[in-house]
Amino acid sequence: MQPRQLRWETLAALRTSGKGRLSYCRRWLQDEDILEGCMSPLVLSPYSGWVLDRMVGQSAQEITPSRSSTPKESAPLANRSSSLEKVTPASCRGSSPLSSAEPSETKFRRLDLPGFLRELLILYSVTDFAYMLTTQGNDDLRLLETDQEVFPAVLPSKVAEVEGCIRMYEEMHRLKGKEGLRQRQEQQEQMVRAVYDLASEQLKRFDELKELKQHQEFQDLQEVIEKSSKEAQGQQEKLKEEHRHRAKVLNLKLREAEQQRQRQEELERLRKEEGQERLRRLYSIQEEVLQLNQQIDPNYRHKDLPRIDLSAYSNRGNQICGLVSGLIRTTSERGFPTQVDVANTERALQEMRGLISSMQQEIAAAVEEKRRKDEEEERQKKKELLKKEQMKAQTPAPAQQSGGKQQKEGLQVKAEESTMQWYQQLQDAAEQCIASFSGISNCKDNNEVKKIKTDLQKAATIPVSQISRIAGSQLREIFDKINNLLSGKSVQSGGRTVSVTQHPQGLDFVYYKLAEKFVNQGEEEVASHRDAAFPIAVVASGIWEIHPRVGDLFLAHLHKKCPYSVPFYPALKEGTSMEEYQRMLGYQVKDSKMEEQDHFLKRMSGMIRLYAAIIQLRWPYGNKQGTHPHGLNYGWRWLAQMLNMEPLADVTATLLFDFLEVCGNALMKQYQVQFWKMMLLIREDYFPR
Repeated sequence: MQPRQLRWETLAALRTSGKGRLSYCRRWLQDEDILEGCMSPLVLSPYSGWVLDRMVGQSAQEITPSRSSTPKESAPLANRSSSLEKVTPASCRGSSPLSSAEPSETKFRRLDLPGFLRELLILYSVTDFAYMLTTQGNDDLRLLETDQEVFPAVLPSKVAEVEGCIRMYEEMHRLKGKEGLRQRQEQQEQMVRAVYDLASEQLKRFDELKELKQHQEFQDLQEVIEKSSKEAQGQQEKLKEEHRHRAKVLNLKLREAEQQRQRQEELERLRKEEGQERLRRLYSIQEEVLQLNQQIDPNYRHKDLPRIDLSAYSNRGNQICGLVSGLIRTTSERGFPTQVDVANTERALQEMRGLISSMQQEIAAAVEEKRRKDEEEERQKKKELLKKEQMKAQTPAPAQQSGGKQQKEGLQVKAEESTMQWYQQLQDAAEQCIASFSGISNCKDNNEVKKIKTDLQKAATIPVSQISRIAGSQLREIFDKINNLLSGKSVQSGGRTVSVTQHPQGLDFVYYKLAEKFVNQGEEEVASHRDAAFPIAVVASGIWEIHPRVGDLFLAHLHKKCPYSVPFYPALKEGTSMEEYQRMLGYQVKDSKMEEQDHFLKRMSGMIRLYAAIIQLRWPYGNKQGTHPHGLNYGWRWLAQMLNMEPLADVTATLLFDFLEVCGNALMKQYQVQFWKMMLLIREDYFPR
C-alpha cells in the first residue's frame, strides 16, 4: 500500500470521527495567533478583566463590542462572537451565562459546568486538528477546505473569556472552600475551646469535690481518733485504777504471805536449831559412850591381870553402844531427834558410866591386890640382888652394854595406847557416819533418791577437784561453794540446784564424800604435784574449822589409807590373809597383785605432805582468834611418836623427809630449841637404825 493511499484513508477516518464532523474556517490558517493561543500554555488573556466585569455586571446578551472602540478591535471581536455562537450547541447557549437574557441571573452559581466544559473541549479539538492540517501540506488543506463546510473563526478573546470564567469559577470555589474551611476551623476551635472550658470547669468541680471529700474524711477520721483516744484514755484510767486496786490487794496478800513465811521460817529455824542442838547432844553422848566403851576393851588394858574377866562389861558396853547408834540412826532417818530420844541416850550414858565405875572398882581392887604382891616380890628380888652385888664386883663394860640394851629395848613396835584409842574413835565415827546415810547409799529402786545422791556427790567432789597449783583467786569461790553446801544453802552444780536439805541423810553423805575427796586429792594430785598440797590444805583447813566433823572424817580416811599417819604399824593377826594384811598396810592390791614399792611410797608421800600442810595452815579469810582445829601440836606429837617406834625400811625415811620438808620450818619457829634437839636425836640415834 502506498503512503499516499494510507494518508487518504487516515483523512477519511478522521473525517468520520467526532472531531472530523466539526466545521472549520479556512481563514484560521491565516490567523496564526489563534493557533498560538491553542498551542501556548494557558494564560489569562487581556480580555479576562473585561469578561469578568461584564459577566458580573451584565447578562450574556448585552455583551457587544463597544461602538467607541477602534475598527481594528471590533472586527475580530464580532467574528469571535459569531463563531462562538455557531460552535456552541443550542442547549449550551441557553444555559450559558453569556446568552442569558435575564440580568438578575448572571451569577456564577447558575453556570452549567458540564455544557461549558464541553464547549471548551470542542474548541481545543478544533485548534489541535487545524494545527495538524497545517503540517500536512497545502494540498491536504485545500482538500479539507473543499470537503468540509466553513466554520466561523473562534476569536482568542472568547477563549480568554471562557478561561476567565473557569479561573473565576475555580477561584470562587477555592475561596468558598477556604471560607468553609476557615469557618469549620473556627467552629472546631470554638468547639475545642468550649470542650476545654467545660473540661476545666468539670476538673475544678472534681478537684473541689475531691478536696471537700478529703476534708470531710479527715474530719471524720479526726473525730474517730479523738473519740477512740478518749475511749482509750478512759479505758486506760479504768485499767490503772483496777491495777492500783489489784496491786494494793496483792501487796496486802504478799505482806501477809511474807509475814507468814517469816513466821514459818522462824519456827522452822527454831525447830532446826533445837533439832541440831539435840542432835549435837546425841553425838556428844555417843562420843562419850564410845570413849567409855574403849576403856572396857581388854586387849589394851589390864593385860597383867589375867584373873580379871572383863568380857561381861565389854558385852554390855557394846550393847549400850549399839543402842545409842540405833537411836541416832533412827532419828537421822526421821529428821531431828526428839526430847524422848535425848532422854533415852542420856539414860544409856548413865548406865555406861555406872558400868565403867563398877569395872574400875573391880579393876582397882585387883590392881591393889596385885600391887601388894608385886611389892613383896620386889623386896625379895632386891634382897637377892644385894647379895649378888656383894659377891661380884661391878665393871663399866657390862653397864654400858646393859644401857645400850635398855636403849634399844626402849623403842616401840606398837603405837601408844592413847593414840590407838584416838584412832579407834575416828574409825568408829566413820562407821557411824556410813550407817547414818545408809538409806541414801543403799537405795537402788528409788530413782529420785539416786538422782539426789548423784547431785550431792558431784556438788561435794567437783569443787575439790578444781583446786590446783594455779587456783589463785578461785580458792575463795571454791571455799564459799563448799561452805554453802555444808551450811544447807542451795548451790549450782552441773546446771542444777543442789542442797543437803533435799534428803534427811544428805548432810552426813556430803560430810563423808567431801572428807574422802580431800584424802584422794592428797593421794593423787599431791603425789604427782607436790606444791599442790598447800592450796588444797588451806581450803581443807578452813572447812575443818567451820565444820569439825569433816576434819574427823578426813583423819579417819587418812588413817585408813595411810596408817603411818597415826603412826600405826598394823600387826598380822591370825586368820588374816596376806592380801588383806597388805591392804591394812596401805598397799593397793588388784587381782592378787600388790602395787610396786615406788608407787606405794609416792602415794604415802602425797598424803603425808597434805597432812603436814593442813596442820600449819589456816583459812586466811576466817576467824583467826580461835585455835587451829588440828594444829602443830598434833604434828609434834606425830613426829615424837614416829621416833619412838622402830623404823620401817623405805617407809619411815620417806615419810620423815616429806613431813619435815613441808612443816619443818613451822615446827622450828614453834618449838625452837626442842626442835633442834629432835633433829640431833634423829641424826645421832635414829639414822643408825
